[in-house]
Amino acid sequence: MVQPYKHEPFTNFADETNRHDYVKGLETVESYLGQDYPLVIGGEYITTEEKIASYNPSNKEELIGRVSKANRELAEKAMQAAVEAFKTWKKVKPETRADVLFKAATLIRRRKHEFSALLTKEAGKPWNEADADTAEAIDFLEFYGRQMLKIKEGVPVQSRPNEFNRYDYIPLGVGIIISPWNFPFAIMAGTTVAAIVTGNTVLLKPASTTPIVAAKFVEVMEEAGLPKGVLNFVPGSGAEVGDYLVDHKDTRFISFTGSRDVGLRIFERASKLNEGQIWLKRVIAEMGGKDTIVVDNEADLELAAQSIVASAFGFSGQKCSACSRAVIVEDVYDQVLNRVVELTKEKTLGNPEKQETFMGPVIDQSAFNKIMEYIEIGKGEGRLVAGGEGDNSKGYFIQPTVIADLDPQARIMQEEIFGPVVGICKARDFDHAIEIANNTEYGLTGAVITRNRAKIEQAREDFHVGNLYFNRGCTGAIVGYQPFGGFNMSGTDSKAGGPDYLLLHMQAKTTSEMY
Repeated sequence: MVQPYKHEPFTNFADETNRHDYVKGLETVESYLGQDYPLVIGGEYITTEEKIASYNPSNKEELIGRVSKANRELAEKAMQAAVEAFKTWKKVKPETRADVLFKAATLIRRRKHEFSALLTKEAGKPWNEADADTAEAIDFLEFYGRQMLKIKEGVPVQSRPNEFNRYDYIPLGVGIIISPWNFPFAIMAGTTVAAIVTGNTVLLKPASTTPIVAAKFVEVMEEAGLPKGVLNFVPGSGAEVGDYLVDHKDTRFISFTGSRDVGLRIFERASKLNEGQIWLKRVIAEMGGKDTIVVDNEADLELAAQSIVASAFGFSGQKCSACSRAVIVEDVYDQVLNRVVELTKEKTLGNPEKQETFMGPVIDQSAFNKIMEYIEIGKGEGRLVAGGEGDNSKGYFIQPTVIADLDPQARIMQEEIFGPVVGICKARDFDHAIEIANNTEYGLTGAVITRNRAKIEQAREDFHVGNLYFNRGCTGAIVGYQPFGGFNMSGTDSKAGGPDYLLLHMQAKTTSEMY
């Protein structure tokens, strides 16, 4: 009997003990700042001359740590280690593979505040955001372990007299995991263990801005009993190591989370047959969004304003699910906009190590530059009603920014900004609002705020996104509760934390025996 999955609870920081424990977590992380971390290839620790340095985005002089940087030669070595390890790992019982995930979840749970504090330091996540990231990482381990136990016997198929037929799932082979910096623990861990628990071996290439949490996770997986060569840790540049591994004849699948442009590049490269390659590579891709909250004239207007602000500015808008556009029916436009502005101006921006901070920095200088450029574009396209200023003297801080009165086709309403900027436009009526909501090339998340049941059902059918929420914000999908993945340029609609996600890492084999 598979034990039921329970979502890892979020920490209540109103509790003094929890606050104290988080501060201790920050102290623990500070005790090992600036350390070097090796590559892990076939269980061997390899230190290279060239390093990738990770800095605190809220205090850019503070070195979090440095990881050794893989080159093509080391990437090839890691590939061969993974190919070799696959021969035995694919035959390990699913129960044993799941047990590794369950043990890793327990180890992380014991160090929960330390991992969250590392996310505060390395990714600039305020306490609640960091805590949710760590909880989600634990959720992925627990959920995928249980899902593997559910599908380990395959699916029943029909048999005729004197015949026995089976339909089983077998692993694919070696996977390349290319993980993002915005959920540097949850998505990195989730995509890695989904591949591992299904019997594949992997090469993990984490985002270069947040490699230390990935290095710590690799240590945990080793402690949990994962055999050598199953998980190989190869941070490196996308152009040198990423392309090489995507193109490699022995790569069976690529699991990628990141930008639209990089996702398209991977998809194109993976489609090409390389010498010695005997399969079509599978690509699992999550590529971003331009997500809309629609506010109807029959809505709870306070709920609408609160949902827009929380979804737009949580983790500085650096979520592919973030509300980057609000479309408000004209009858209630001014009322909702005014309240959004009031709420935005109340939000605290600053050092995420302080519990009272709502919003911390953006991830790095290039993100800061890009977002500030978009704010300038927004000033020309609409009316700046809140925020608009940035300060990168110590860290990469940008005020939560609201740009109103935009045309639905404005760049601020169409292009993924990935920062604390929300564009707001007016719709004639609900039909028009849904039409605007669907007018981007993305289709990841969306939300509709209305008390009208008929309009909820209309949106359920017509609002074309992978994750649609009613009467709440458009961020915060929970593993096993709201399986996550989108349509169109948001990726391959690979629903992470859902009932069929593991199957993307496997292939079905039919066997038929005559008696």
